Amino acid sequence: MSNKPIGIFDSGLGGLTAINEIKRLMPNEDYIYFGDTARIPYGTRSKEVIKKYSMQDCRFLISKNVKAILVACGTVSSNALDLLQNSFSLPIVGVIEGAAKKAATIAEKDNGIVAVLGTHATVASCAFKNAVEKINPSLKVIQKSCPMFVPLVENGYTGRHDIAANAIANEYLSEIAPYRPAAVILGCTHYPLLADIISNYLPDSALISSGSEAAAVLKETLMEKGLLSEKGNGTTTFYTSDDPLLFARNAKRFLGKDISDNIYKIDIENY
Repeated sequence: MSNKPIGIFDSGLGGLTAINEIKRLMPNEDYIYFGDTARIPYGTRSKEVIKKYSMQDCRFLISKNVKAILVACGTVSSNALDLLQNSFSLPIVGVIEGAAKKAATIAEKDNGIVAVLGTHATVASCAFKNAVEKINPSLKVIQKSCPMFVPLVENGYTGRHDIAANAIANEYLSEIAPYRPAAVILGCTHYPLLADIISNYLPDSALISSGSEAAAVLKETLMEKGLLSEKGNGTTTFYTSDDPLLFARNAKRFLGKDISDNIYKIDIENY
């Protein structure tokens, strides 16, 4: 048992989509969330830059004495998770394993087709695709890069009938729709806020939040290592690399509450 906090990081606000599920599963834990909004998006960066950013993000969280880290970013999970796990001694969990397992389970009972939506870097890595095929090689996995989804979410264009968001979603998803995938992995933690829009074009598909599925993997990992807290306040402290008030205003869409009195700015380049 450990009362140290759990660290969570993402390139921006997307990792907040995992917070509610994590807190539901582990209500006694304390959390430290870092959103690297000054350097978003990660998905358009080179693999070398993604690795550099993710190492800095982990070093910051470790400086806060966290006992484990959830990489709530599909891009980092796809391109740098092995590096992070080999570089630091504490448990580090990504968002791929849980989502792949859930998608495979659903697809096996249906038409055997899985779609993966992600940033360019995530899709290029084939990490989700490889994870699904490792579970069941007979499944068909379709991938689609959706680079504009992150800026849509970060700027609040998430309404089901938003004209701009629907135009972009139509461009990305029209070629996937005819396959009627049984499961669609939302391979970026920003994407669940676009679930209603995505469902407009893929109405028969089960949408899988990679961040939410990672919560169960994180809990299982902590239990195995004897790190799960039995008592705690369930508090979350937020950090960002850009304007805290802007982060707080945008975070309210994810969390449904104001966090402006509990968010702090850091210079991530110092880590």
